[in-house]
Amino acid sequence: MHQLKRKETLFHQLLFKLGYNLPINGSVVFINPEFTLYQSPLTKPIIYPTQIHQYLNELGNVSLKLAKGHKMLAEKLKSLHFQHTNYDNLPSYQYEKLKKGITCLKCNSFTILMEGSKCVCKHCGYIEKFADAVIRSIEEFKLLFPDNKITTSAIFDWCQVINSKKRIKGVLDKNYKRIGENRWIYYQ
Repeated sequence: MHQLKRKETLFHQLLFKLGYNLPINGSVVFINPEFTLYQSPLTKPIIYPTQIHQYLNELGNVSLKLAKGHKMLAEKLKSLHFQHTNYDNLPSYQYEKLKKGITCLKCNSFTILMEGSKCVCKHCGYIEKFADAVIRSIEEFKLLFPDNKITTSAIFDWCQVINSKKRIKGVLDKNYKRIGENRWIYYQ
């Protein structure tokens, strides 16, 4: 509720700076359909997952005449919008210079050993299913190198601790879409 109040205040200040004095009605919207908030205050502007559809319908039924000033405000707000993410300032990195291997899901160490169908962390003792650890590593590879094709050899090199390309191929075949034939196979 503090964040909502802060955002309402900031938005009101922005509107005032642009020369507008309009009422602002903010709400906190919980979109996760599995979310439940027990003993929630009834007087707070909260919209729960089961209320979203009804709220949008009610919002759509409000008939207000849009004036020229509304359209000008929309254009001003649109011109102020910018696409900035925390990922814009990522450091540069190269595949060859990165440490490769499967990291522990719990402590992030590279001290993973293969024991049958499990990956065991020597540092903290955490145990993870082999397939889950490989899928996690594949997703990291995709995130770091979106232009590289996901092949059995690439993931074998990326994971390091797995001693069998056949096991990696099995995980890829089961969890990703196979494209191509023979030695030109890659996965999406």
